[in-house]
Amino acid sequence: MRFDNTNAILTIFLQGRIDSNNAANVETEIMDIINGNDHTSLVLDMEELEYISSAGLRIILKLKKLDKTLKLINVTSEVYEIFDMTGFTEMMEIAKAYKKISIEGCEVIGQGANGKVYRINGDTIVKVYASPDCLDDIKRERALAKKAFVLGIPTAISYDIAKIGDTYGTVFELLDAQSIAKLLAENPDKIDEYVDIYVDLLKKIHSTKVKDEDMVDMRQTAINWATFDAEYLPKEIGDKLIALVKAVPRSDYMLHGDYHIKNVMMQNGEALLIDMDTLCVGDPIFELGSMFNAYEGFSSMDESVSLAFLGIPHDLSVLFWHKTLKKYLGTEDEAVLADVDKKARILGFMRLLRRLVRRGGLEDSKKKKEVDFFVEQLTKLVPQVDDLKI
Repeated sequence: MRFDNTNAILTIFLQGRIDSNNAANVETEIMDIINGNDHTSLVLDMEELEYISSAGLRIILKLKKLDKTLKLINVTSEVYEIFDMTGFTEMMEIAKAYKKISIEGCEVIGQGANGKVYRINGDTIVKVYASPDCLDDIKRERALAKKAFVLGIPTAISYDIAKIGDTYGTVFELLDAQSIAKLLAENPDKIDEYVDIYVDLLKKIHSTKVKDEDMVDMRQTAINWATFDAEYLPKEIGDKLIALVKAVPRSDYMLHGDYHIKNVMMQNGEALLIDMDTLCVGDPIFELGSMFNAYEGFSSMDESVSLAFLGIPHDLSVLFWHKTLKKYLGTEDEAVLADVDKKARILGFMRLLRRLVRRGGLEDSKKKKEVDFFVEQLTKLVPQVDDLKI
């Protein structure tokens, strides 16, 4: 029986079958390994275990009584079902094995703050997280997506978690779905039709009240961003920026947090929202600030970013943003549109300044030019507004 004892984590690898014919020998061998290795936690890796009978389950119970740290990992679907049916999943930590998926050569159809969405085949897409330490984030996003779905937001629901290289992803069934970004790139003449669909879904999100506190309060997050940025801005600008954000009233209405055309999929004429890890609550102005970044902010210094990020030219990206504002606000009044656009820019540039500084923007000469640009923009725009109301 193989085992590994690294950093006092004793992992024993089980394989084959455990039944009444070999349970006594298996138990003896496990106990010999445990008694011969000092450890602070015990793990049974069941990736190669094909079957476990009631005799094997009794061994697990004994081990749990002897060592409260015991957890089971890489449990196959067949064996996991046995643990689930017998109540073991409620008694101890048991983690299923994740099927392996390759994304080599797959089309990127979506992109968010924490990962990319790939189409695996005509029926299946997978969101791959950038960080390998992401299982808790995946579970949180799946819970948020479920909550949004229950509240009436049309969203894709993940039915599985998969291993992709060194990281993990969530798997969705989306038959022949395409992002609005791809549809717009192929049919730019239909921009008004896509804006209507896009804004209708956005309004549905923003009119959905969340009854509990499971979602992040975007107002508090934005206050934290403004406070961070104030250190890199002229004092009067930094102080006013913080005051502007603090003056935005708290809201219990839903925001997506990363709402752009790669995160809205069309399936059989219905718009579906994906990439739900940024779901939060707050005033819509915070959403508009994030949206401004997707269409203009990210490409402020390099217009080619629009094509790389959204798959559409910069001029089409800017046009989509301004048509979206008109549709969302329900006005053609240029003064009103310019005012809201200015407020969205403030929040967008605020977010980009913090992001860049945290990523070494002050140490790199090229990034420093971007930092200076965002500081310049905020210094110019902040004095021009008295509030961040829409």
